[in-house]
Amino acid sequence: MTQDVTRTSQKDEARLIQRDVLKLAIPSILAGITIPLVGMADTAVAGRLGSAAHIAAIALGSTMFDWLYWNLSFLRTGTSGLSAQAFGRGDFRHAVRLFTQSVLLALGLSLIILLIQKPFAKLFFLITPCSQETMQLALEYFMIRVWAAPAALSLFSIRGWFLGMQNSVGPMIIEIVVNAVNIFASFYLALHLHMGVAGIALGTVIAQYSGLLCSFVLLWIYFRQYRHHFSLWEAFNWKELKSFFSVNANLFLRSFCILLIYSGFNMLASRFGDMELAIASIMMKLLLLYSYFIDGFAYAGEALVGRFIGEKNEKSLRLCIRILFYWCIFIGVVSTIVYIVGDQWMLRVITSVEEVLNACQAFLPWLYVMPFISCIAFTWDGIFIGATASKALRNAMFYSVGAFYLTYLIMNPIIGFQSLWLAYAAHLVARSIAMSLYSKRHIYGRI
Repeated sequence: MTQDVTRTSQKDEARLIQRDVLKLAIPSILAGITIPLVGMADTAVAGRLGSAAHIAAIALGSTMFDWLYWNLSFLRTGTSGLSAQAFGRGDFRHAVRLFTQSVLLALGLSLIILLIQKPFAKLFFLITPCSQETMQLALEYFMIRVWAAPAALSLFSIRGWFLGMQNSVGPMIIEIVVNAVNIFASFYLALHLHMGVAGIALGTVIAQYSGLLCSFVLLWIYFRQYRHHFSLWEAFNWKELKSFFSVNANLFLRSFCILLIYSGFNMLASRFGDMELAIASIMMKLLLLYSYFIDGFAYAGEALVGRFIGEKNEKSLRLCIRILFYWCIFIGVVSTIVYIVGDQWMLRVITSVEEVLNACQAFLPWLYVMPFISCIAFTWDGIFIGATASKALRNAMFYSVGAFYLTYLIMNPIIGFQSLWLAYAAHLVARSIAMSLYSKRHIYGRI
């Protein structure tokens, strides 16, 4: 009888956690789907401006912001994990301080970006070989879009804080507003007003500030009951800032490692020529469609793992992680099937240039296998972020960077451009293995 009651209790708890996972994951997925659609829309606009150089320019211009922004993604991840644990403890005063600290840091970092924009651009093109036409177009794109930095970085912090406070609907609304405005503005400015690449960049600037305005409205709607905890002076509490920066320093190094892989992918592709860079850009954007489904569950992991650690609830923590991995494997399998069935249609949505379409065919098998290879790593990311296990995340990415570049250096003389995709797969395998080994100490050992 006691065993039956225990089993029933476990099933009820599993259902509650499953509900919470889906409650957080589904809005994040809906928001996430719109992100690669923007990248695809930008590439689609560029693909109708006349040549592969336009597609390559958007890819390089986006890579420049990867160098700037991906290093700073700790503004979201660090804020999410720390605020989720504060939520779990019921310490809303600390949660509000984390919000203030993160946004102030975002504004300070955006000012630095605006100050270094010209020397950064010069340095980037010194180390990134490309044609003169591609360089000029990419530089035009960068010098306009960089003025969105204050809004873009502030939104990192705001999205992370919403998620830590167990609210994924707010970030979904913000993301939809940003991306809908971005798509509409970029198409209108670039094609209808004939602004070309400059129109794509300006559309992004308009979209980021629209999202920031939307976020202020949502903060008032969802969290105005905590406004009495807001204190600019308390945000400069040195003891808390030290802890905040300690977590974020490791997440910064992790982000830099991710950047070395993803932007390095495009930079290495550019060495093979504009056509290969265009292929790399298109294929990566298609792959990102899948990753945002997985990220929805990773974000749910950030919020719930952080909450359960804050509550010191080991049973719920273990159940939550098990449920997250069931979902990640399911999504990986389904995504592979979708890519196999819809690959040609997806390619034609992005570009109408027949030469580029034909060149992509040889690389489609990588699109089919990558979801299953990557789903474990992406899910662990969310779990480790929620646990604020930033040192373990950092170390896992060190191994991943080594796997990526070592594989490329060994295989490039043998299989050429295909070596980039093999290297990308190798980094995901290394990442999955490292975090699986770290989980016993850094996740389950936290309670």
